[in-house]
Amino acid sequence: MSATFPITVESSVCGTQPAWARVTQEPSLERRSALLALCRERLARENAVLVAHYYVHPDLQDLALDTGGCVSDSLEMARFGRDHPARTLVVAGVRFMGETAKMLSMDKRVLMPELDATCSLDIGCPAEAFTAWCDAHPDRTAVVYANTSAAVKARADWVVTSSCAVDIVRHLNARGEKILWAPDRHLGSYIQRETGADMLLWQGSCIVHDEFKALELELLKREHPEAKVLVHPESPASVIALADAVGSTSQILQAAREMPASTYIVATDNGMFHALRQQNPGKLFLEAPTAGNSATCKSCAHCPWMAMNGLEGLAHTLQTGSGEIFLDADLAAHARRSVARMLDFTAAQKRAMSAPGALVPGLGAA
Repeated sequence: MSATFPITVESSVCGTQPAWARVTQEPSLERRSALLALCRERLARENAVLVAHYYVHPDLQDLALDTGGCVSDSLEMARFGRDHPARTLVVAGVRFMGETAKMLSMDKRVLMPELDATCSLDIGCPAEAFTAWCDAHPDRTAVVYANTSAAVKARADWVVTSSCAVDIVRHLNARGEKILWAPDRHLGSYIQRETGADMLLWQGSCIVHDEFKALELELLKREHPEAKVLVHPESPASVIALADAVGSTSQILQAAREMPASTYIVATDNGMFHALRQQNPGKLFLEAPTAGNSATCKSCAHCPWMAMNGLEGLAHTLQTGSGEIFLDADLAAHARRSVARMLDFTAAQKRAMSAPGALVPGLGAA
């Protein structure tokens, strides 16, 4: 059984012009060098570590790796921040990532270069409306995507990321649990098809992945018949149907490393291409199209809120301590419970898969 929650969130709430207006211009080479040196010095002085998402500017990704931080998807960012000894975590990404880092490390200072960097999925799933939905379906287990506010996570039973969502829902379905899923309808539909679970779906979407076009992707495939197609499951079903591999950012990276092809068409935020090209020299990566030939941009797949993260903002945060995340202790405790279930589940998966002689069929990478 699959059904949807009849909610309509006006597209105006996800207007991107203010975010694009706050994306700083690329600094000159001299200014860039000075900013990188300043950020390195401040990270060391403040006993801070930089945690960056794959979708932010390449300079921030490189700086994180160069200074002992990490570049990853939201699940590994949560793990890394929790386990790292640094007393200050600097999260380059969007707001829910900073909130998740804080709820797992309430004794640490968590800073973000751009506190206003948000997510269309987060905006489109207000806590009050989500709570009312849960209250209307008390017999269902509430499972929410990580791209949600701390308040939504606090009301949920489970939090998942795209790398572990199928496995967790399959586990819940095997126990006979019916699911309330929020907020991404495309990811929810994909999970329902993969698991056969009884799911009610919130009608949210990512403004980036929702724009990929199956027709244009088919045309690009004809131009590159040798190419393998890698797709994030936040994309529409018609795009997913054309994929050779479907998965989270970390799983897309794994597929690009392990598949024998030399050319790939990738349907996810184009910030991902920096890591793909770094890790796979000699392979060709093409952006999946989001628009037709008449468009000014054939593929414009980049999150404006991720683009707000830059060296200038990072340097300002490290110099002033601005952009700190604060969470109510009770709210954080409730949200941490649902996140901890995800982390415990994926840790148990890893232990099972690494056990000598263990066979764990159907489990994806965490």
